[in-house]
Amino acid sequence: MRKLIFLFILFITTGTLLKAQDVVFKASAPESVVMGQQFRLTFTVNAEGKDLRVQEMPDFEVLMGPSQSKAYSSSWINGKASSETTITYTYILSPKKEGTFNIPPATIKVKNATYSSKGLSIKVLPPDQSSESTSTENTRAATSISANDYFVRMDVSKRNLFEQEGFLVTFKLYAVQPCTLNRQKFPEFEGFLAQEVELPEPRQWVQDRYNNRNYWTVTLRQTVLYPQRSGKITIEGGGFDAVIRLRIQRQGGGSIFDDFFDNSYQNVNKELRVSPVTIDVKPLPSGKPSSFTGSVGSFTMDAQISSNVVKANEAVTVKVKITGSGNVKLIKNPEVKFPNDFDIYDPKVDNSDIRTTAAGVSGSKTIEYMAIPRYPGDFEIPAIEFSYFDIKSGTYKVLTSQPFKLHVDKGAEGEGTAPVVSNFSNKESVKYLGQDIRYLKIKNIQFVPVEELFFGTFMYLMCYLVPAILFIVFFIVYRKQVKENSDLALVRTRKANKIAVKKLKNAGKFLKDNKKEAFYDEILRAVWGYLSDKLNISQSQLTKDNVENELTKYGVSEMLINEFLEILNTCEFARYAPSQSFDTMDKLYEQTVEAISKMENTIKK
Repeated sequence: MRKLIFLFILFITTGTLLKAQDVVFKASAPESVVMGQQFRLTFTVNAEGKDLRVQEMPDFEVLMGPSQSKAYSSSWINGKASSETTITYTYILSPKKEGTFNIPPATIKVKNATYSSKGLSIKVLPPDQSSESTSTENTRAATSISANDYFVRMDVSKRNLFEQEGFLVTFKLYAVQPCTLNRQKFPEFEGFLAQEVELPEPRQWVQDRYNNRNYWTVTLRQTVLYPQRSGKITIEGGGFDAVIRLRIQRQGGGSIFDDFFDNSYQNVNKELRVSPVTIDVKPLPSGKPSSFTGSVGSFTMDAQISSNVVKANEAVTVKVKITGSGNVKLIKNPEVKFPNDFDIYDPKVDNSDIRTTAAGVSGSKTIEYMAIPRYPGDFEIPAIEFSYFDIKSGTYKVLTSQPFKLHVDKGAEGEGTAPVVSNFSNKESVKYLGQDIRYLKIKNIQFVPVEELFFGTFMYLMCYLVPAILFIVFFIVYRKQVKENSDLALVRTRKANKIAVKKLKNAGKFLKDNKKEAFYDEILRAVWGYLSDKLNISQSQLTKDNVENELTKYGVSEMLINEFLEILNTCEFARYAPSQSFDTMDKLYEQTVEAISKMENTIKK
C-alpha cells in the first residue's frame, strides 16, 4: 500500500513538472499605431494562471482591462487524449504621445511557479494632417486611385560598396488600405549572388509612415546581394498586380436606411511598378595575399588535427572551421599541404551552420581534409593560411594556423615498413639473403660433347638477336608515348576531357531526375576540374581572373573565355538564387558540352 501511495505521488509530481515545462506566457500588441488610435494589448497563458501583474505603462492610457476570456480545447491523437486551457487577458490602450515606447514584461503564477512575458516595443505615428478621411478613401472611383495611394518600394541598404560586399534589398508594399497581390515579378539580380531572407508566415500588415503620410505596409521579400563584379550595376525594377477592394456608395435620393444598407464593393486592379536602382561597386584594392580567393567580410579560423600520433595506413583528419559574417557560402577551401607520401582524399564540406537574416549572411563553414600516411616517420603539415578582405578596416587580413607535427608508427606486418628519410622522400629497406656464397658441386658431374652444346649455335644467337631487335622497334615506336607519359602535366591535360565527360554524364542523370542543386554542383565541379587539369593549376589556386589570363596565353578567343565564365557564374548564382526552370538547366548542359568541345579544338597538346 505504501508503495502504491508513493508511486501515485511520484506520478502526480512528475505530471505537474512536465506540464509546468510546457507553460507558455506571451504578450502581443501591434508594432505601430497612430496617435489617438486605440489598440489591444493581450497576455495569453496556456494553463490555469493567477495573480497577473502588469507593470505601469506611463506612455499609454489604459481605457479598459484587464478583461479575461478562457478557451478550452481537447484532441485524441494515436490513442492518446490531450487537452489545453488558454486564458487571455486583454487591455485597451491609447497612446499619450508620439514616439517609440516600451511595454515592460508582465508576470503570472501557474502552480506556484512564476512566468514572465517578453517586453514589447510600440511605435506611435503622428496622425495624417492633410490626407483624406478613411470614408473618402473607401468611396473613391477606380480611376481616382493615385500612385501615392498604393506602391511598392525597393529599399537598398547600400549603394556604394566593394565587390563581394553584401547588402540588403527589401521590397515593401505601401497601401492606404490592405489589399492583395495577384502577380509578383521581382528582378533577376543579374550580376549579383542572391541569398534569400526567410520571412515569417503569414505576412503581417503593419502601419508605417512615409513622406509624412501613414500607410499599411507589408514586407514582400528581403534578399542579401553580393556583387560579383565592379562598376555600375543596375537592379532592374519589378511589376506587381494589386487587387484593391473599394466600397461604392449610392449618392442622393432614398432614405437613411437605403444609404446604410445599400453599399456594394468593387475590386479594382492596379499595376504597381518598381523603379530600377543603380549600385556603384568598387573593385577590391591591390595587394591581395597569395592565399586570397575572394572572401569578403569578417572571419576567424580554427584548425585542428584528429591526432598527432597514428599508425601507417590509418587515416588522419585536419578540420578547418571558418566562422564570421560575409560571403560565407562562397568561401573556397583553404589549401592543406600534406606530404607527398600521403594518399589525399577530397575534403568534406559542411555548410549547415549558415544563416541568412536581414543583417546579412553569417555562420561557419567546416572543411574536413582526410589523408592516409603509408610509411612510418616524423612529418610536418605546414601552417594553413586563409585570407579575406575586411570591410570595416578596408584592408586584407591573413589568418594562419599552427603547423601540425605528425608521428607515424609502423602499421601491421608488411604494411608501411619502409623507413622515411624526410617528409618528401623515402628509401626502401634492404633485405639480406640467408646465404650469399654458393659452393661448387663436386659430385655427380656429367660432361656433354661440344657438338651437342646449345651455346654458340645459330638458334642461341637468334635468342639474343630477336629480343634485341624487338626491343629497339618497340622503343622507337613508343618512345614518344613514353616521353609523353613521363610528363605528368601533359598526361593530366590529355585526360581533362575524359574526366569532364564523366562528370557531365552524372550531371545529365541529375538533369533527368530534376535534382537542380546536385545538377548545378556537378556542372560546376566538371568545369572547374576541366580548367584545372587543362591549365595544370591546382583548384585551390584557380580563380576567374587567372583562368582568363591563362586561357588568353593559350590563344583562346575572348568569346570562348566569356562563355566559360558565364557557365561558372550561372552555376554559382543558381545554387542560391530562386529555382531555375528545366529548359534553363537543359540549355546550360548543352552549353557546357559545346564549350568544352570548342576548348579541346582550340588547345591541342
